[in-house]
Amino acid sequence: MVATTPSRIARDTLLHLIPEARQRTFDLVADLTDEQLMGPRLPIVNPLRWEIAHVAWFQEQWVLRRGLGEPPIRADGDALYDSSAVPHDTRWDLPLPSREGSLAYMREVRDRVLDRLQRDDPDPQLRYLALYTVFHEDMHDEAFTYTRQTLCYAAPPGPVDRTGAEAGPLPGDASVPGGSFLLGAGADEPFVFDNEKWAHPVEVGPFRIARSAVTQAEFAAFVDGGGYAHRELWSEAGWAWRVAAGADGPLHWRRGGDGWERRDFDRWVALEPHRPVIHVNAHEADAYCRWAGRRLPTEAEWEAAASLEPNTGGTGFTGRKRRFPWGDDPPTPGRANTDGRALSCVDVGALPAGDSAFGCRQMIGNVWEWTSSDFLPYPGFTPDMYSDYSQPWFRTHRVLRGGCWVTRGRLLRNTWRNFYMPDRRDVWAGFRTCAP
Repeated sequence: MVATTPSRIARDTLLHLIPEARQRTFDLVADLTDEQLMGPRLPIVNPLRWEIAHVAWFQEQWVLRRGLGEPPIRADGDALYDSSAVPHDTRWDLPLPSREGSLAYMREVRDRVLDRLQRDDPDPQLRYLALYTVFHEDMHDEAFTYTRQTLCYAAPPGPVDRTGAEAGPLPGDASVPGGSFLLGAGADEPFVFDNEKWAHPVEVGPFRIARSAVTQAEFAAFVDGGGYAHRELWSEAGWAWRVAAGADGPLHWRRGGDGWERRDFDRWVALEPHRPVIHVNAHEADAYCRWAGRRLPTEAEWEAAASLEPNTGGTGFTGRKRRFPWGDDPPTPGRANTDGRALSCVDVGALPAGDSAFGCRQMIGNVWEWTSSDFLPYPGFTPDMYSDYSQPWFRTHRVLRGGCWVTRGRLLRNTWRNFYMPDRRDVWAGFRTCAP
């Protein structure tokens, strides 16, 4: 059922991660009213009272029930919270427990899981299941932030650290040599998702890729230059989306008395010129590239620029892949804007300690980056235990890479693949470009 097991994940680590992830979920909704916890019925968000309990149900399902054979805590749990079986539009109509009832269920699941892990040293399979549910919760925690943005709720409470955020632009391209390399994750990784498996040889030609993501100032020039009005800049699907959506600029932008403004949760702020543009979809990114005489990178090019090292004695790559752009050590605040510390993006010139070997900055954290690649299975793909994670979305979604300012650093690595429909722009997504 599981093709990789995190045998190196210590029980003590799991005993820390599980309550920490659950507390973060609690914190992300604690300030919201009961009315806000349900919110309006929209196709791109879930009712938060449903979604917070769903993450607990998922943990109960895979750790307690499938992993340990325990009976369900709630007789109606599957009927309420199974996202594979409960249609999205019906989630507002379900007989959901009250706010306190939902929180009590979440605490009970957490406590039962911790109790079992403390009493019995879990085998590698159970460790895998427990860690998977932590990462599942991490991804939903990120979704809670863009739900708050979509619904114009206040920013999540908590300390904010924007040290070094105002670092300015980072123009120019990095040159990446062509050659063959292994795209995807290797079997030595302690944990990977099924769509990263396994590393396989691909060939890329020499290319030049922007050292940083496209900034808000750069994208504003595209908008001011009539980019949304020129049909020739848009693909057929992109133009159809633009017309249907009535889009004439990025989501959450408006013209103020002194220029462009953007909505940051529940307040309007002046456009920060050197921060990456966010809340643009793949169609908008493609149109910008045509306007600028550029293109989006393929996901193979993106991973090569993020993870490989140049062969200093000649052409091509050394053959070594870095786990992160800067090396193999995990993200730190000095290298990557992750974990919601800054509560926003920082300037694209910030965090030089996180540069890749080719000089690309912020390829981990700050803003998700669209690629030109459709989300496809790697050769020999086999779904992991949660078969609905990747398999249903192949060929309809577009690949994004790198993570954003709120993504948990523990989720990320150079091989991590995110995926959204190309018309999604509620998520924390931007892009960097390549020379044609």
